Amino acid sequence: MAINTRNEERRLPYALRSVRPWVDEIVVVDMESEDRTVDIARSFGAVVFSVPPMGYADPARAFALSKCTGDWILVLDADELVPPTLASRLRAIASGDVADVVMIPMWNYLLGAPLMATGWGPHQDVHPRFFRRGCVSASASIHAYLHVSRGARVVRLEASRELSIAHFNYVDITHFIEKLNRYTSIEAESRLARGEAGSAVSALLAGGREFLRRFFRQGGFRDGWRGYYLALLMAAYRIVTAAKIREMREVGTRDGVERAYLHEAELLVREYERESSY
Repeated sequence: MAINTRNEERRLPYALRSVRPWVDEIVVVDMESEDRTVDIARSFGAVVFSVPPMGYADPARAFALSKCTGDWILVLDADELVPPTLASRLRAIASGDVADVVMIPMWNYLLGAPLMATGWGPHQDVHPRFFRRGCVSASASIHAYLHVSRGARVVRLEASRELSIAHFNYVDITHFIEKLNRYTSIEAESRLARGEAGSAVSALLAGGREFLRRFFRQGGFRDGWRGYYLALLMAAYRIVTAAKIREMREVGTRDGVERAYLHEAELLVREYERESSY
C-alpha cells in the first residue's frame, strides 16, 4: 500500500494500524515532516522515501505508486483508515480475480460529524483506491487524483459505513481555510499558465454554480448547517482561485507589491525632509 505524509504523527498510527494486519508492503512517501512521522512509519515496518513538500499530495502520490512492488496497491492518506469489513472485502476481491480496480466510497467527516451529501457523501465521493499495479495511474497535477486505465475491470462497492474508507477530514473552519488558501494559490498558478484570465464575471458565475450544485443538486441541505457552509466555502474556493489568477496576471508577486509599497512610502516620508529643509 502507498501513503503520503507531512507532519502526521498524531493520525498516521491509526491509518497504519488499520492496514498492517493484512497488507504485505507499506510504502510511505514523506514530504520532509518536522515531527515524528518518519519514525512512526518505520516502527510499522514501512519503507520510507522523502520528497520535497509542494503544498499538495499529488506529486508525492504519483511517486509512491512507482515505488510499490505488490500485485495489488491500496492508496491511503494519513487521515484515513480501512474498517475491518472493507479490508476483508478487498482481500476477497484480490484473491478472486473478479476485478482490476475497486472504487471505494469515502466516509468523510467534517467538523466532527460524517457528511451524507454536499458532494462528499459516500454515494458521491468514490475513488479507485485499490487496484492491480499498472491499472491506475496518478498525475502530479493538483486535484487530478487517480485515473483508471482503459480496459480495466472495475467494481464499485456499496456506500455503507463498513465498506467505506473513513476519512477524518477538516477539524474546524480554520483548518479548511488554511488548505483553501494553499490549494487556490497552486491551482491559480496552473490555470494562469494555461492562459486563463480570472475575470470578475467568471468568478461570480463559478462560485454561484458551485453553491447551487452542492447545496441543491448534491443535497447539501440534508447535511444541515455543515452542508450549507461547505457549499459556501467551496463557492469561495472558486472565487478566490479566480481572484488569485487576476492578481497574478495584473499585479505580480507579493515581493513586487511590497517593493512598490516601500517605494511609495519612501516618497511620502521624503516630504518631511523637504519641508524641514525650508
